[in-house]
This record gives sequence, C-alpha cells and structure tokens, in this order.
Amino acid sequence: MGWLDALLGRSKPVKPDLDALFALPSAAVTLQAATGLVPTGLGSVAFRAAEGGAFAAVESEAKALLGERVEESDDGYGYTWLLVRRPPDALSDLVTELHAVNSSLEGAGFGPSLLCSLVSFAGPDGRRLAVVYLYKRGTFYPFAPLPGQRRDNALELQARGALEGELALEKDLSRWFPVWGAPGL
Repeated sequence: MGWLDALLGRSKPVKPDLDALFALPSAAVTLQAATGLVPTGLGSVAFRAAEGGAFAAVESEAKALLGERVEESDDGYGYTWLLVRRPPDALSDLVTELHAVNSSLEGAGFGPSLLCSLVSFAGPDGRRLAVVYLYKRGTFYPFAPLPGQRRDNALELQARGALEGELALEKDLSRWFPVWGAPGL
C-alpha cells in the first residue's frame, strides 16, 4: 500500500487463504464443547457462474470429482451453490472436498467468482448453525438462522466466543451477512 492509498483511506484487499478451511475440524470440537452443536455432514460452496466454456469445464470437473455426493442449485441472488454430503463423522473429508472445489475455481482464474463456503452444524434441540468462510475476506463467521428469516444472535455470539483463537473470525459484524436458504443449512 502506498502513501497515497493511506492518505485516501484505501486499504489493500485481504488475500484469501483457502487452507484456513482445514482448521474447521479442530474448531468443530471446540464448538461442540461450548454449544452442543455437532457437524451435520453438509457443506456448500457459493459462486457466481461465469459464461464460457472454460468455466463450464472447471465446474463440470469439480462436480465429477465429487460424484453423487454433490448437488447443484441456484439462489435468487444469481449464485450457484454446490452442496456436498458426507457422513457427519467425516468432517475432515467434507472440508477437503470443499477446499478442492474452491481451489479448482481459484486455480482456473475464477477466484473472484467465489462468494463463500459453509459447514453446517445442528443441536439435539433443533438449533442450526453454519460456520461461513468469506472468500474475499479470508475470514469466518457464524450464522444461526431461525424460522421466518430471523437470526439467533445469542447463538452466533456464543459460537464466536468459542471459535476465537480457532479460526480467523470476521471482526466487522456488518459483514456477517445472512445466507438464507443456503443448501445444507
């Protein structure tokens, strides 16, 4: 960052660190101890599909790699979601597959198309939580939906407290955007 950028209040964008996803399995143990939430075996990657054969080839390759464990869907905001299913006790495998999808898109030059990845957790009382990785920020945040497009803010803050030190958490709460209807949540 140059002196002019500093003077004008501009900052350098954060570089995403996809390897940070590999911290999720150990963070899940801490999250379970603090909240009682356990992995559901569901995770997903959201991206904005690009036009052209190169993007279609990379997307097809990623889906072929995951086989029948992946489902594709589109949301109302123009994003494509790839939902990956694994047994709940195979969180490490799930994270590896989410990393592979992200890495494939990034490696082919489509990193700017990536929005987020999430891993889903649930409690015996029906509470749900996603740990969301923001690609462009290189940070995580918890998202706990309630019926009627409301959020369980207390659970989100409890999860943040449990995950501090485990994951690079997004400090700006205004960037904890809701992912209503995200596949796997």
